Amino acid sequence: MTASPRAPLQSLDDALRSLLAAAVPLQDVERVATGDADGRVLAQDVVSALHVPPQDNSSMDGYALRCADAAAPGQVFPVSQRIAAGSAGSPLQPNTVARIFTGAPIPPGADAVVMQEDCTVLAATDSVEMPGVRVNSVPHVGQWIRRAGEDVARGDVVLRRGQRLGPAELGLAASIGLAHLGVAPRPRVALFSTGDELVIPGTVAPQDMPPGAIYNSNRFFLSALLRRMGCVVTDLGIVPDQRDATVQALREAALSHDVILTSGGVSVGEEDHIKPAVQALGTLDLWQIAIKPGKPFAHGRIGAAHFLGLPGNPVSSFVTFLLLVRPFVLRLQGVHDVAMKTVAAPAHFDWARADKRQEFLRVRRNASGGLDLYPNQSSGVLTSAVWGDGLVVNPAGRTIAYGDVVAYVSFAELLA
Repeated sequence: MTASPRAPLQSLDDALRSLLAAAVPLQDVERVATGDADGRVLAQDVVSALHVPPQDNSSMDGYALRCADAAAPGQVFPVSQRIAAGSAGSPLQPNTVARIFTGAPIPPGADAVVMQEDCTVLAATDSVEMPGVRVNSVPHVGQWIRRAGEDVARGDVVLRRGQRLGPAELGLAASIGLAHLGVAPRPRVALFSTGDELVIPGTVAPQDMPPGAIYNSNRFFLSALLRRMGCVVTDLGIVPDQRDATVQALREAALSHDVILTSGGVSVGEEDHIKPAVQALGTLDLWQIAIKPGKPFAHGRIGAAHFLGLPGNPVSSFVTFLLLVRPFVLRLQGVHDVAMKTVAAPAHFDWARADKRQEFLRVRRNASGGLDLYPNQSSGVLTSAVWGDGLVVNPAGRTIAYGDVVAYVSFAELLA
């Protein structure tokens, strides 16, 4: 029998484009307390109903005055009022100053603030009937005044639909008085591994591990990655290398989840049951992607649920998740910008082995700003992802010489 020719490898860009085209954002809107919305994705634009700040206020502790009254340095003015943050001042009397504190509203008639370091406080004497201040500088109009609406104007769209919320965004929402936000629902993801060789940590002691057995590391980092991406994860554990068991697990997972994610079993060996099981229940595209590590990847549908299949080697699974699954689950939540962002950095290593696939090398920044390479780049060496703080994105067919400028993406960027 003549073997069928292998399909050509897909580029990462083509695979990602196809995957994102299938990731239709979830449509429901969930109302959550603003303080609980960290990491969630906005489902609705946020429009301000007020100015921030609501009125002109002082950005310094000092004295509010009219610039026309202080045309020369060294003039002395009586203090006609005291205005603290949270209080309202009265109109400023001519040729007087108002003692004012940071955040306090500017009194009507004042057009500048002189900070207290530029003033000298005078005590009452026979020649000065009331305490006053000497203004030692000549102010200009608008000095040390924060104008109403200079941060946010009434009617401004301050946060956009599809924006992922962080601490600064939550603070901005609170600054315009929002106690609740409309966010996208969390994707419900069913996670399981395949492989009779896999053992869950804690069920068998290291000294009692049978020959050929390995602990299931993928389950732990994939679950953590999914939760960081805002998903609700159902961990279905390890499914035996049996077609019936695989079909049953997939069928049940598809009933109540948006995504089914597996690791292992997406090759074409006799014990790889994922492909026929998914095809028996729905549709499947088995892709060979021109990346290293992480060539095999699967995407399909079982009913309304998406199926994503990752390779079994831990680094392959880890890297492929970051490159493909991460943008997919973010797009399901409505995030617009899911592109991987790289920066230029010098390589402090040599890489003489050009590969026909695009490579993702585990590296770490050093004290001089260069990138050091982990010595073992095998797809089974998860230590490289712990030691490293990011990846060099190396185009197919390229070697790297010490000092070459390369594209670097940090794990902090990919795991945020």
